[in-house]
Amino acid sequence: MEASMTIEKHGSVVSPIGFSADGVHCGLRYSKKDLGVIFSEVPANAAAVYTQSHFQAAPLKVTQESIAAGKKIQALIVNSGNANACTGKQGLADAYQMRRACAERFGINEYLIAVASTGVIGERMNMEKILEGIPLLNPASTEENGHSFETAILTTDTGVKHTGAKLAIDGKEIWIGGAAKGSGMIHPNMATMLGFITTDAAIDPVHLQQLLSEATDTSFNQITVDGETSTNDMVLVLANGMAENDPLAPDHPQWGVFKNGFQEVCKDLAKQIAKDGEGATKLIEVQVNGAASVQEARETSKKIVGSSLVKTAVFGEDANWGRILGAIGHSRSSVNPDQTEIWLGGLCLFSSGEPQDFSEEQAAEYLKNNTIIIRVDLASGDAKATAWGCDLTYDYVKINASYRT
Repeated sequence: MEASMTIEKHGSVVSPIGFSADGVHCGLRYSKKDLGVIFSEVPANAAAVYTQSHFQAAPLKVTQESIAAGKKIQALIVNSGNANACTGKQGLADAYQMRRACAERFGINEYLIAVASTGVIGERMNMEKILEGIPLLNPASTEENGHSFETAILTTDTGVKHTGAKLAIDGKEIWIGGAAKGSGMIHPNMATMLGFITTDAAIDPVHLQQLLSEATDTSFNQITVDGETSTNDMVLVLANGMAENDPLAPDHPQWGVFKNGFQEVCKDLAKQIAKDGEGATKLIEVQVNGAASVQEARETSKKIVGSSLVKTAVFGEDANWGRILGAIGHSRSSVNPDQTEIWLGGLCLFSSGEPQDFSEEQAAEYLKNNTIIIRVDLASGDAKATAWGCDLTYDYVKINASYRT
């Protein structure tokens, strides 16, 4: 069997061998599922990245402690409806209690448990509801159970987010599956998002961490909805090795296949989050080429896709390229103004320091699409990067004006 990789949109965290999941309603939210679990038959090598906020929530501190203890996680317990963030000593005690209760439920060491929470900041966790809900979790590897988990982690999301990649490595079928949540408070350097990736590949924690960190820079850190970051953001990866392939590492002949599949899963989840921005109607993709460095390409693409003026122009289906130019103009990147180009889909709007003749009708028609691609060439080098975001709509204000009610 030759090395190969295909993206499987139906894939999920239960697609890899040995992983199961579940989600239930325990009462933190009015009627929706609000407590979920991912479980591996065997302890899985673990890696994670976390929010860059100065105010990291209690669950993140507990998860970091668990991973540090042995670089392995066997179960993740996660709730929505309450972030358990900025809740002091009691919040930390509650996160530890969640870990302990999950360990007891599955009969494993509590250091094999990761904890995650999402929801309102600054409110005490209703531990009575949590402790009543954990015994109700019955993880299984069915599509229905995977969907239950995906539903249980949502907040203002309008739908579940999942994907997968199927690979052939060492003559073995290997899966990478993922689920995520995120809709508002989304900005580079992690966002108000949770991402969970599972794989049955054999890979040690060091290489898994390196792979995740690199993939995050080109996926989760390249999305923005509203320029806000949160307290609870985390992407956790579990690799249980049950596919029984030769351990993956950079010197493995098929490392590139696995790395590509892993990056595509991360990008797919990131784009789903950007597309589901609160109140959004369109996904915006910004491709920056001709930058002096990859870092400058990343910063410029994020600057454009994060511009409120660009976002509102896309919502209004107005090809106002001056707003794109304005975002580039106050970036820190090296820019050659006389050679910079701006494209909207297949239409060149600006080039050689001058506006270009283009059909406003064609531009308006293009802007009716659900996915809008803006391409920029800075004419300052060979580096490139892509960022994703969404339009800014009236509904974003409505959603966030009444978030706690």
